[in-house]
Amino acid sequence: MTVNTPLCFRGKNILAPMVRVGTLPMRLLALDYGADIVYCEELIDIKMLQCKRVVNEVLETVDFVAPNERVVFRTCERERHCVIFQMGSADAERALAVAKLVESDVAGIDINMGCPKEYSTKASMGAALLSDPDKIESILTTLVKGICKPVTCKIRILPSVEDTVNLVKRIEKTGIAAIAVHGRKKEERPQHPVHCDVIKAISEAVSIPVIANGGSHDFIKEYTDIETFQKATAASSVMIARAAMWNPSIFRKEGPFPLKEVMHDYIKYAVRYDNHYTNTKYCLCQMLREQLETAQGKKLHAAQSTQEICEAFEMSEFYEETTAIFEAKKTSLETKKQDEDDQMEDPDVIKMAVRFDKREYPPQITPKMYLLEWCRKEKHPQPVYETIQRPLDRLFCSVVTVADQKYRSTLWDKSKKLAEQAAAIVCLRTLGVPEGKLCEGENHLINKRKREDQERLNNRDHGKDLAEPSHKKANFAEESSDMNVPKL
Repeated sequence: MTVNTPLCFRGKNILAPMVRVGTLPMRLLALDYGADIVYCEELIDIKMLQCKRVVNEVLETVDFVAPNERVVFRTCERERHCVIFQMGSADAERALAVAKLVESDVAGIDINMGCPKEYSTKASMGAALLSDPDKIESILTTLVKGICKPVTCKIRILPSVEDTVNLVKRIEKTGIAAIAVHGRKKEERPQHPVHCDVIKAISEAVSIPVIANGGSHDFIKEYTDIETFQKATAASSVMIARAAMWNPSIFRKEGPFPLKEVMHDYIKYAVRYDNHYTNTKYCLCQMLREQLETAQGKKLHAAQSTQEICEAFEMSEFYEETTAIFEAKKTSLETKKQDEDDQMEDPDVIKMAVRFDKREYPPQITPKMYLLEWCRKEKHPQPVYETIQRPLDRLFCSVVTVADQKYRSTLWDKSKKLAEQAAAIVCLRTLGVPEGKLCEGENHLINKRKREDQERLNNRDHGKDLAEPSHKKANFAEESSDMNVPKL
């Protein structure tokens, strides 16, 4: 049994939160090379609140998935006790809602108060919070009281040392576990010198751990430089951003690995955890830097898929083996899930293994229309379709109820409409009723449509107009069932 001990922020080497860089492959690689704690990239509270938590059985991850099916945040058991979720927020209640959403899957929550980029500051987040101490206090106090995991924040320094120290003292009183300080003002950029003296003044003014950040340009070129930066700032720990982005093996006590080996390790994690190829490509470009104009750099730049990235780094065999393993695992899980579904299925449901193939039917004629016509003729209520979607593979299954009897196909379909047509076929075949296939000969629904259309034309010629024909109503009955699809 894993014991979840409180996270310590003293004497740690930490991967900094970096937009587009701090995704799962980079975080795992940093941990492999010796990082003690890793921060994810800043994720905006409003975007996270739209996400649904999904356990990905194929990848063995926990995914937070947006309505458009894009994975916003992905994590795994390997990092659960050392990953800090960094959030962009300007509202205490939203921040708490997001923290509660991810709390069980991360080691702590961090609020970004240092990002100087417009996309963050224009929404009163990031560095914009530095000018609103009341809001800072509200957000941090709400989080500390509302969740069980440690809360931290990351700031930049203010124009004066005194103002910065006063702000940090106020932040300390909220009860947070640590504070990360980027030793630059919000208008300063990486080429400006990092203000070690300000970080040191903060470290000496508060009792909570201070994490020094911003030393990549001036200090950190290899592992031993981490300690140099820590001593210069008197900080409890050091947070590394760009030096780790360029080569995450900066965390190795024994010294960095060659860049080629690091990139191969990174690609393995990117493939293993199905990282989007654009993100993988971006991170590899940050590692290559001046080598982007080499033959390999040009191949990477031209890559338009994870497979092409692997080809550029002569890792095609690894890609094929890994994807084959995933496909096999996915098939196995689908089969297992199907067996479980069949076992749990209502025994009163009549089942057949059928699919709907529109090529076997005349244009505009479907089994659902035939079933609706049969129900009207027999004075039954119109068919009721209940359709569900399976999260694992996003396939659909529909159960149709006719005269208090349920029918379904045992085969899952790629769309709701196909699943409903398959259910209608099962019902029609069980009842021994024609389903409208071309091979059945004369189609009475087609003839009925022709008669109704002719009647409409004749009545229009005489200045009259009939009510909407029954086949139009049948189409409406089909469309009206295509509303909400619950997931299993």
